[in-house]
Amino acid sequence: MGTAVDTAKEVNGSSLSEKKLTVVFVLGGPGSGKGTQCANIVEHFGYTHLSAGDLLRAEIKSGSENGTMIQNMIKEGKIVPSEVTIKLLQRAMQENANDKFLIDGFPRNEENRAAFESVTGIVPEFVLFFDCSEEEMEKRLLGRNQGREDDNIDTIRKRFNVYMESSLPVIQYYDSKGKVRKIDAVKPVEEVFEAVKAVFIPSHEKTA
Repeated sequence: MGTAVDTAKEVNGSSLSEKKLTVVFVLGGPGSGKGTQCANIVEHFGYTHLSAGDLLRAEIKSGSENGTMIQNMIKEGKIVPSEVTIKLLQRAMQENANDKFLIDGFPRNEENRAAFESVTGIVPEFVLFFDCSEEEMEKRLLGRNQGREDDNIDTIRKRFNVYMESSLPVIQYYDSKGKVRKIDAVKPVEEVFEAVKAVFIPSHEKTA
């Protein structure tokens, strides 16, 4: 599996790998609080936050040929190819003066992961994984959509199942490399950020 991608070593990626970037993948199920914590990390640690979904939506809005193709694929219920999302992430990193990036909601599956490393030549510094129970995520998402609980519960469960099936292999892969930093995302926001800070502050800066 994924061999075609592995043979495509360093396609367009050289300028990015020369740039010496620090990349952190941010993963967690729908409602795990990724967005809130990414905003905190940006504010406290000076990272640039890149959301794969936001980049795809911005490309669609731009009206470019690429955007039209992405829109049509989404309309037809097809998955946007890894290379398309990776190109958008690459471009965003190249155009940004920063050298520290949080990539949120990507890689969504093993194929995304293999393609990203192969195309960009970048291996993430680590993976920040917001671990949250299905019950808690359900509660949070239903809280956002008040009054329509019966309409949404099935959709929420479907989203959760898709996430579990596709993203868990990515987390397991990086865990085997010692690169996963698991955060208990069930706790209150402030406590979750304390745990996040402990991951980002280099050990020599930590107070005793």
